[in-house]
Amino acid sequence: MAHLPARRRRLALALPIGIALTASFGFLPSVSAAPADTSAVTASAADEAASLAYVVNTRSTDGRTLASVGKAISEAGGSIVETYGKIGVFVVHSSNADFGKQIRRAKGVATAGATRTAPLTPAGTTDEGAVQKLSKAEAKALAGQAAVAQEPLEADQWDLRAIGADKAAKINPGSRKVTVGVIDTGVDDTHPDLAANFSASQSASCVGGKADTSPGAWRPANPDHYHGTHVAGEIAAARNGIGVAGVAPGVKVAGIKVADPVSELFYPESVVCAFVFAADHGIEVTNNSYYVDPWQYNCLGDPDQRAIVDAVNRAQLYATKKGTLSFASAGNSNHDLDSHAILDDTSPDDSTAVDRTIDPHTCLDIPTQLPGVVTVSSTGITKAKAYYSSYGNGVIDIAAPGGDKYQIPADTPSKNGRILSTLPGGEYGWLQGTSMASPHAAGVAALLKSTHPKASPAQLQALMKAQADEEVCPASYDGDGDGVVDAVCKGGKQRNGFYGNGIVDALRAVKK
Repeated sequence: MAHLPARRRRLALALPIGIALTASFGFLPSVSAAPADTSAVTASAADEAASLAYVVNTRSTDGRTLASVGKAISEAGGSIVETYGKIGVFVVHSSNADFGKQIRRAKGVATAGATRTAPLTPAGTTDEGAVQKLSKAEAKALAGQAAVAQEPLEADQWDLRAIGADKAAKINPGSRKVTVGVIDTGVDDTHPDLAANFSASQSASCVGGKADTSPGAWRPANPDHYHGTHVAGEIAAARNGIGVAGVAPGVKVAGIKVADPVSELFYPESVVCAFVFAADHGIEVTNNSYYVDPWQYNCLGDPDQRAIVDAVNRAQLYATKKGTLSFASAGNSNHDLDSHAILDDTSPDDSTAVDRTIDPHTCLDIPTQLPGVVTVSSTGITKAKAYYSSYGNGVIDIAAPGGDKYQIPADTPSKNGRILSTLPGGEYGWLQGTSMASPHAAGVAALLKSTHPKASPAQLQALMKAQADEEVCPASYDGDGDGVVDAVCKGGKQRNGFYGNGIVDALRAVKK
């Protein structure tokens, strides 16, 4: 999905010295500069009874500390929804307007804060951005133009050819022993291009912060929540003579739903649950095409936002230690994530947004800017940075095709610069965004894992960077062609702000 062209769900940085989140449980260091307090709103007389969700992060994971903090939560008026003892995170609901302040003073608590600014009762609905659906007539016409051995709609998949994924599939389509977890809006596992590769035993709904593995819990709440299904198809749509093909059509794909069924927001407690679930269920790669709501950037000087960063970081570090490599989209705001001033006018997105000028070195887009997470920027058919893609020297790790309406492919029947993939209900459609770039990189990682089954997350990331196709910074960049410079690329050929270490290469990934 995307705030801009296709939500990144709506929409990795090497963190700067001084705020690196590398402690055993992801504990955060002290931060001297604190921005204006935009933490959870204090309940008014009219809504004092309304509950908010919180994460409470402990200083230790020993049983005594967990028991002590659990007791303090109860005494402060909190109700424990789930306890992630291995990482020292409690998911809590409370109608006590002072719960956050009280629990932060409790012995054994490292950080704690509200995960939203509005009560738990849903406030409205959102959409996933503009999808361009493929009609049955168009699909039939495209199928007639497929080459021998191509999937029916593959002629329109310029993105596969751009990274050599079509050729890679003939050598090694990926191993059934490798699973990519799609942490997203849900995946329609009944789609004919996904059913054969879907792993129900590694799928769940984590909405609300507690895993639900009942049959179908991982499916999108309604057909309009198509983002996760589109992402899943990009990764692992089967080469079965139906529709499209994925980058790694032989691997398995799992769905871990984290999007609220009404607001469609990705709250921190749901994402914490997803990373832990992926780790505990043997998922080798996760794709994260979203930012954690309600803040586009979480500022470490704010107690609530600091607690959100702490909780999600603990969960993803746990996943990494268990052997999971995570990919995340860089964002669709054309922000320079290596700058010192970014205007965030979209947060919080669960109530009334306020204008904030933030420093992206201390106000983090998560999970994108967490240590060990691979940050992916987006390119189009010409290999230029997509006009919407965020960037940043030392921030972007890798680039991949995400589509760009201004970069038109000449070798496709539709001449559509976006990415064609699966949609719920057996349909297909085009989307563009860093949401689409990240799954291309995750698919290549799955091929690398298939080729090098014993490789650790760090080794996989190093292999991907080493095998990437290097791209130099353009002399000048005008992404939308209006004559105005839209972004400035810094860095050299081997690593720069637009491409990181280069554009992913699926063909190299399957060559030992």
